[in-house]
Amino acid sequence: MQRRLLAALAFAAGLAAFAQQPGFAQQGQLPLPGFRPPPPAPIKPYQTVAVTPPAALNDPSFTTFRNQLGEVAAHKDRAALAKMVVTQNFFWMQDKNLADPHKSGIDNLAKAIELDAPDDSGWQILGGFATEPSAAESPQQPGVFCAPADPKLDPSALEALAKATQTDPSEWGYPNQNGVEVHAAAQPSSQVIEKLGANLVRVLPDTSPPANPNQPFFLHVATPSGKAGYVDAQLVSPLGGDQICYSKQGGAWTITGYLGGAVQQ
Repeated sequence: MQRRLLAALAFAAGLAAFAQQPGFAQQGQLPLPGFRPPPPAPIKPYQTVAVTPPAALNDPSFTTFRNQLGEVAAHKDRAALAKMVVTQNFFWMQDKNLADPHKSGIDNLAKAIELDAPDDSGWQILGGFATEPSAAESPQQPGVFCAPADPKLDPSALEALAKATQTDPSEWGYPNQNGVEVHAAAQPSSQVIEKLGANLVRVLPDTSPPANPNQPFFLHVATPSGKAGYVDAQLVSPLGGDQICYSKQGGAWTITGYLGGAVQQ
């Protein structure tokens, strides 16, 4: 569940950035003086787009490796982590391969996830990935499996949905299970006004983590029927996002790459 909570926090941060600087955040530009972002698209009913969450990778040795990775992350054991990462040919992809070929795999991974951050966020990210059971083989790199795997959906339907609702694809997520409860308020005890099916759901840009970190984190969503409500952030995943990649050689799994990661200036 930690992986889903971290994804939800990143989801909310991304939505906030998009709401404040639409178009500019993606292009690396600053807004013009006096610039005001347009208001969010109105909440109204929308066409359902079916989505199937990714399945777990059916390999007991992968589960064992992830459990070991979780222990390493919990103890912040860099030396042990280094043994779980390829020593050479580690890749770190954004718009290009950012990995330094002159540095070890662990050093490149550390930079990608900011493993040395004072708030230990890098170790938290790693621990979150350790709980992710899904992974899919990369079409570009046979034998390399990246996690989490992408859900199954019709890309053209997503494009049409975003156009019809005047939204960006980054504003959409999907429930991790059927029947996720939508609450009238951001509290688990509040009235359930609807339940989500296995379809895309719009996450509204005013979503933000609670002021008290001990309180549950809820996403503000608009359902296909046009209702606005709140869902447990750990039960909804964003489309896209960072991925960690593994390969298996000689029966042993290793971390071999990373997709996304820290923004480089």
